[in-house]
Amino acid sequence: MAKRIFVIVLDSLGAGALPDAAEWGDTGTHTLRRISASPEFCIDNMRLLGLGNVDGQDFLGAVQCPLAATARLGELSKGKDTTIGHWELAGIISPRPLPTYPEGFPQEILDEFSARTGRGWLCNKPYSGTEVIKDYGEEQRRTGKYIVYTSADSVFQIAAHEELIPLEELYEACRIAREILQGEHAVGRVIARPYVGDAENGYTRTANRHDYSLMPPARSVLDAVKEAGLACISVGKINDIFAGSGVTESIPTKGNADGMRVALELSQRDFEGFCFVNLVDFDSQYGHRQDVDGYARAIAEFDRWLPKFLANMGEEDALIITADHGCDPGDDDTDHTREYVPLLMYGSRIAPVQLGTRKTFADVAATVAHWLGVDYDCVGTSLLKGGAVTDEQLVEMAREAMQRSYSPYSHCKVGAALLAADGRVFTGCNVENAAYSPTNCAERTSLFKAVSEGVTQFEAIAVVGGRDGVIDGIFAPCGVCRQALREFCDPDSFRVLMGSREGIESRLLGELLPLSFSGSDL
Repeated sequence: MAKRIFVIVLDSLGAGALPDAAEWGDTGTHTLRRISASPEFCIDNMRLLGLGNVDGQDFLGAVQCPLAATARLGELSKGKDTTIGHWELAGIISPRPLPTYPEGFPQEILDEFSARTGRGWLCNKPYSGTEVIKDYGEEQRRTGKYIVYTSADSVFQIAAHEELIPLEELYEACRIAREILQGEHAVGRVIARPYVGDAENGYTRTANRHDYSLMPPARSVLDAVKEAGLACISVGKINDIFAGSGVTESIPTKGNADGMRVALELSQRDFEGFCFVNLVDFDSQYGHRQDVDGYARAIAEFDRWLPKFLANMGEEDALIITADHGCDPGDDDTDHTREYVPLLMYGSRIAPVQLGTRKTFADVAATVAHWLGVDYDCVGTSLLKGGAVTDEQLVEMAREAMQRSYSPYSHCKVGAALLAADGRVFTGCNVENAAYSPTNCAERTSLFKAVSEGVTQFEAIAVVGGRDGVIDGIFAPCGVCRQALREFCDPDSFRVLMGSREGIESRLLGELLPLSFSGSDL
């Protein structure tokens, strides 16, 4: 079983309008393209991973040999908000959009809210979060009433000055609102929006925001991971989005910098399971505020941080970088935009294949379950099953493995890359020993790694080698390695790819080991 999988959501990093975007007023939107025009935009590391190789992102510049598998995900759910987007990433499809209130909330909802909280309300309109406290802050100070507002999203937001209304009282008001807002008025989130300051010096929202989300309507991959006895760690607002369902450990954060710090610390922690990270500033600080340069600067900061995280990934780890919706900062309004989202999937056992355009975010959930060996059925398809690894890619992975060869006696470095039927790739190098006979060949190293994790079905192996790592001819597996491969591989279909400077020579295992001996001969 693989050990860890991290999913990092770059909140609102859309990758172009979905085919039905016109129904949502989002024709022509493209968050990633918009911010790429900023002088602050720099994604050197994500470009190497293959962000420019994702369908529709060629304006970023595709690379010949991306380091990650790439895809563009469509959304099946009817919506374009955080809750529905994250639910679909976790395997839950929402056939209807969550309710929105462009004219404000019904009077009966507000009457019950006022009666149960003991305070009245102000505003009750769609509003910018920063503008609403500017316009209603002094009136709240005079009256003690809650500032209630919404947006184009399915949210009931309550703003309160921390010096006037204690945080716990605000949180209790949100819990009351969450109880009231059920059935036809079941909004996706009730959000506490505390702030500080005064009219003279300006008001500022604090980091004490808290979301009270609707309980997910179905079992998610988070639940499946937890039920399997594995860790399911949420970072940022993930716990709020899923109302705690399926989460074994929740770490709230205060913005991108804090989220990246926590993610880096978790990458250094020994655990088995799933880590789900949301980096919210792209959306809350820059997308909604239509700050193109700020958004681009934040993406550049994430890109500079990324190599530190990748350096902590082990051979049993996988990383998925994706998004939950768009929020084009150059669009006509400040709301979310209905877009595709990009996906990068990186790991030493993940072939860097192009997976095209997929129909649903739920492919992420299927991939998490597949990687961890967890039983979970959803509409998504595992990305590990989604693309064919080319012979050239497999040989390149063998070449990279060769660089790790331990061969102080023969100085002959050999690397192998074994392609499993489920799409994973297991690499190995030769490991020599002073007693010679305990030496292990690269082919068997990769095979034993795979089998020790329960993988026993394979399609091909690539082998490269040369003295001091200089590849000047083909390297065929030795007799012992051929026999080891025969134990698990069909001699009439399993391919052995031998790379050299001249190209790749491909042979069937049966050609290299005719009249072979197997368990059926016993």
